Amino acid sequence: MSTLSVTRADLEDFLFHEAALLDNWQLDDWLALFETGARYLVPAAGAPDDADPATTLFYIADDHHRLTERIKRLKKPSAHAEFPHSRCRRLVSNVRILGGSDDCLRVTSNYVTWRSRMGVTQNFFGHHVYEIRKTDTGLRILNKTSFIDADDIREQNKVSIIL
Repeated sequence: MSTLSVTRADLEDFLFHEAALLDNWQLDDWLALFETGARYLVPAAGAPDDADPATTLFYIADDHHRLTERIKRLKKPSAHAEFPHSRCRRLVSNVRILGGSDDCLRVTSNYVTWRSRMGVTQNFFGHHVYEIRKTDTGLRILNKTSFIDADDIREQNKVSIIL
């Protein structure tokens, strides 16, 4: 794959699809967007883009196996933080290709996620940084880091949703 074989429009469609899967609570289909060796990271609010889970607090630092287990837990009625499920809407914007190689593109986008549950609506905003690969079956996420661009999330209390 050359970087020219995937357009920004292709990436936007892919990221919009990812957001729709999460909004519709289709977590298994969302997980299928990730390569088997993928990682999903959410550093603490306000962390710099070069934060490392080995030396910095992260809300989520999941490899593929841990992400799979997280999704299994979130789908159970015993997951009190998400049962009944939150109602969410995500907006994705400012999709940019930062660079890449023949087998991996580095992509960024901004997001706003609104979450409504039990009479309380919260919002999260920030940016995602992805490593995305084009495969025979379509685009796949190798790594995703979701940065929360707030100073803290005390008002929201918890990040039980997947940003």
